[in-house]
Amino acid sequence: MTTTGEDHATARGGPWWWTRWRSAVLDAVLAVVSAAECGAEGVRFARDAGVPAAVGVVFGVLAGSALIVRRKWPIAVVLVSIAITPAQMGYLMGIVGLYTLAASELPRRIIGSLAGMSFLGMLIVMFVRVRQDMQRGTWELGDWFVPFASITTAVGMTAPPVLLGLYVGARRRLMESLRERADSLERELQLLAERAEERAEWARGEERTRIAREMHDVVAHRVSLMVVHAAALQAVARKDPEKAVKNAALVGDMGRQALTELREMLGVLRSGDGAGVRERAAVPLVAVGVAAAAAASRAVGDEGAVGAGDGPCLSDVDELLGQSAAAGMVVDLSVEGVSRSYAAEIEQTAYRVVQEALTNVHKHAAGAKTHVRLAHRVSEIAMQVENEPPPELASASAAGLPSGGNGLVGMRERVLALGGVFVSGPTDAGGFRVSAVIPAV
Repeated sequence: MTTTGEDHATARGGPWWWTRWRSAVLDAVLAVVSAAECGAEGVRFARDAGVPAAVGVVFGVLAGSALIVRRKWPIAVVLVSIAITPAQMGYLMGIVGLYTLAASELPRRIIGSLAGMSFLGMLIVMFVRVRQDMQRGTWELGDWFVPFASITTAVGMTAPPVLLGLYVGARRRLMESLRERADSLERELQLLAERAEERAEWARGEERTRIAREMHDVVAHRVSLMVVHAAALQAVARKDPEKAVKNAALVGDMGRQALTELREMLGVLRSGDGAGVRERAAVPLVAVGVAAAAAASRAVGDEGAVGAGDGPCLSDVDELLGQSAAAGMVVDLSVEGVSRSYAAEIEQTAYRVVQEALTNVHKHAAGAKTHVRLAHRVSEIAMQVENEPPPELASASAAGLPSGGNGLVGMRERVLALGGVFVSGPTDAGGFRVSAVIPAV
C-alpha cells in the first residue's frame, strides 16, 4: 500500500493551515526576513515622509510580516506588496508573493491581473526613482536609460517568480494527478483481486458440486444394486443355493467395479507430475471433476464392456434395465420416434436421469413395477421413469438403503445446465414419476 492520495494526506500534519511543519518553519523564516527588510527600508520612508523613524520601522515590520500568510491568502500578500511599492519597500515579499500566487490553484485571469498590477507598480516606481537619481546627478547617462532601467527592473522583479510559480504549480498538479491515478489503479487492482477471489471461490464450489454429483452417479447405482442383491442373497441362501451363488457373483462384480471407479477418481487427488513429493503439484478441482466425470462415464455393466474413454449413451439403457431386472425389478421400456445420435453430453445426461431414477426406485419402492419411456422428437429428447406403488408398504425400506436426497438435485442440475426442463413428484396412484426434456441442439 503506497502512501498516496488519502493515505498520503493523512500522513502529513502541521499547525493551522500548513500541511507540514517544514512549510511552517520556512514561511516563518521568510516572514522574519521580509519584516527585517521592510523595517530597514521603513527608516528611509519615514525620512522622506517626514514622520518619526519608529513609525516607519513599525509600519515596515507589520507590512513585511504579512508574508507569513502567503499560503493561506496569496492574493492579500500580493496586494500588500503592491500597496507598499511606492514606499520602495517589500521587494522580497513581492517576489515570494508572486511565486506563491502563480503556483496556487487560483484562476489564471486572477494571477495575470495581479502580476500585471505588480509589474505596472514596479515600472512606475522605478521610473520615478531613476529619473530622480539622474536629476540629482547621481547617474550621468542619457535619457534612454530611464525607461530601460525601469522596464528591465520591473520585468526582472515580476516575470521570473511568476514563471517559476506557474511551472511549480503545473508540476505539482501533474504529480497529484499521477498520485490519484496510482490510487485509482491500486483500488481497481484490489477490486479485481477481490472479484478474482470470488470467482475462484465460486468455481471451487461449482467444481465441488460437480465432483459430488459425479461420484454419486458412480457409486449410488452400483451400491444400491449390491444391497438389493445382498438382501435377495440372504433370503434365498438356504432355499435356492444356485440363485444365491449367482447373486453373490453379481454382488462381487459390482463391488469390484465400484472400487475400480472410485480408485480412478480418488487417485487423481494423489497423483503428481514427478515421483518426488516436492515435484508433485496441487491438482486443481477441475482435474478431479474431469476424472470423476470420466469414471462416471463408464457404463454400469460387466467389467470391460465399454472402452475406457467412452461415456454412457442411450444405447446402454437396455443393459441398465437388464441389471435392474436382475435385481428383481419389473421394468419395461417404450421408445417413441426414430432413435438417433445426440451430442455426448446430452446422451450422458439422459442416461444419468434414467439411472438415478431407477436407483431411487430400488431405494424407496423396492419391488414396484417401473415404466421407462423415451421420446425422440425433432428438437428435443424426453424421458420419463414412473414406478407404481410397491406391493408392500414395508418394502421401501426392506433393503435398508440410505438416502441423502442428492439424487433428484443432481438430476435437476444436469438437465437445467443443458437448458432443459425437469419435473419430479408423486403420482395420483401412489407411485413416483421423474420427467425430463432436454433440447437436442
